[in-house]
Amino acid sequence: MAEDKQHSRLDDDDYPAYTMGRAADLLGTTPAFLRTLGEAGLIAPLRSEGGHRRYSRHQLRIAARARQLVDQGTPIDAACRILVLEDQLEEAQRANDELRRDAPAPRRDGDCAAGPRMG
Repeated sequence: MAEDKQHSRLDDDDYPAYTMGRAADLLGTTPAFLRTLGEAGLIAPLRSEGGHRRYSRHQLRIAARARQLVDQGTPIDAACRILVLEDQLEEAQRANDELRRDAPAPRRDGDCAAGPRMG
């Protein structure tokens, strides 16, 4: 059973598997950059029992996108705001798609369910 739990962690995008040093190395950035993203509230790494920051794959993707914007000349605070807005837009689009999928089909005048036409 413990082995199943370990394997499920491999598939868990939110499992905090990466130390700050490893995360910075994977992103080609510095630990200070990751700390800045945390201070800006863009990502919130979990803490190990020893108090060390641990990052998930999901958080690394966010940090990579922030780094991309910063490398293009966007100030870090603006990059964080852009990412928040992109996330909000994606969520709104998802909700809109769900509402459209669940909405009943519009009735047409020729449909039998519309009732008899007068005149």
